[in-house]
Amino acid sequence: MKKDGFIARHPVLANFIIIILIAVAGIGIVYFSFAIFTRHGESAVVPGVEKMSYTQAIEILHAKGFNVDIRDSLYKEDEKPGYVIEQFPKSNSVVKPGRKIFLYINAVHPKEVIIDDDNNPREDALKSTSFRQGKARLEELGFKNIRVVKVLGENDCISKIFANGKVVKKMQKVPVNAKIVMEVFDGNLEAVRDSLQNDIDPLFSIDQDYPTDDNQNSSETYPVEETESSESESYEYY
Repeated sequence: MKKDGFIARHPVLANFIIIILIAVAGIGIVYFSFAIFTRHGESAVVPGVEKMSYTQAIEILHAKGFNVDIRDSLYKEDEKPGYVIEQFPKSNSVVKPGRKIFLYINAVHPKEVIIDDDNNPREDALKSTSFRQGKARLEELGFKNIRVVKVLGENDCISKIFANGKVVKKMQKVPVNAKIVMEVFDGNLEAVRDSLQNDIDPLFSIDQDYPTDDNQNSSETYPVEETESSESESYEYY
């Protein structure tokens, strides 16, 4: 019986050709679908929205067909609250239409942090912490405006922390742009005590006998030689 047709005569080759055709057709469908989805050949220029308010930036980007995503909110004192401080992609970048634009907004309120998280809100923050450790802690949290005030004390530990003029307690949140005053002991208390003791001791070591007069008023006093004391350092107190 005579077999007619190419497929009947060459079944293996025919199947191979069919597989190639299906593969080519599949690639073509994927390519055109991808081109339609990504708008192949189309482009758009990203407008610059930095230094604009958040609402104004959104309106401009949406009007140009872009999507918007707020990636993060930062806080900078030299920027207006609620304004765009950075965008990605940058202005004048050529991208696909409908591309998502990431905006970084300057926060309306500064970031707040806890200076001392030792769970005891009635105690003063960083009290009895060494000066170096406390200052490093404040700088690590992002405080820039820090002033140190020395007060009379036995060591170099912190007495109090003030934020905008108020004593900071443990577990209390403080804005990172607050004016911080570190009240720190100067370590001179023992020296001052010794100096005062040296000034007082001569008053109780007078061996000279003074003549008495029965007619003299018993409340009369006699001059005692004064001892000069060295100048003491002045301290600033709150």
